[in-house]
Amino acid sequence: MVEHDALTATREAYDAIAPTYAELFRDSLRDSPLDRAMLGAFAEAVRTGGGGQVADLGCGPGHVTAYLGELGLTAFGVDASPAMIELAREAWPGLRFDVGSMTALDIADGALSGVLSRWSVIHTPPEELPAVLAEFHRVMAPGGHLLLGFWASDDPAHPTRVFDHAVAPAYCWAPDHLAAMLRESGLPEVARMTRAPQPTDRRQFPEVHLLTQKP
Repeated sequence: MVEHDALTATREAYDAIAPTYAELFRDSLRDSPLDRAMLGAFAEAVRTGGGGQVADLGCGPGHVTAYLGELGLTAFGVDASPAMIELAREAWPGLRFDVGSMTALDIADGALSGVLSRWSVIHTPPEELPAVLAEFHRVMAPGGHLLLGFWASDDPAHPTRVFDHAVAPAYCWAPDHLAAMLRESGLPEVARMTRAPQPTDRRQFPEVHLLTQKP
């Protein structure tokens, strides 16, 4: 299957670079005030809705999961890479981190008040993304929020664009197209933040955060 091949390739690639990746991104939020602002808005939305468990899907080495905890959320991380999960458990032994796939989460229906997916769908082939979004919807409780971060395509005529990511083949998405897919999955958009590429960015694509809510 295409999805299986992509998942296996991505897992193996991130396993191979896990220590380097963890070191590179450990302090990434410190220099990203807009990212912190969106995470803060997400955390406030979850708290206002009564709190509850939040999953950081594609958590990598766990630094953002830990930050969600600092914002007052009961957060745990899930990643397909066992090496990443091992590093996360070592760095934050008081938090929960599980190996898992976004296409088949070991999470009960409606168990989560929030889902965070920061750049975790970029390696998902376009034909497989609806199934991932459906899985996000399944595990979220009514009223729960999803914050989805991704690189945006700068060509509105093409809903997706493949590019040569340093780790594995990756995709960027036309924001309106992805927002429509989320809406069709039962997760309508609440807010959006777009960050223009900066001269120092390795990827010269806009960054987009979409905040959605399950009715």
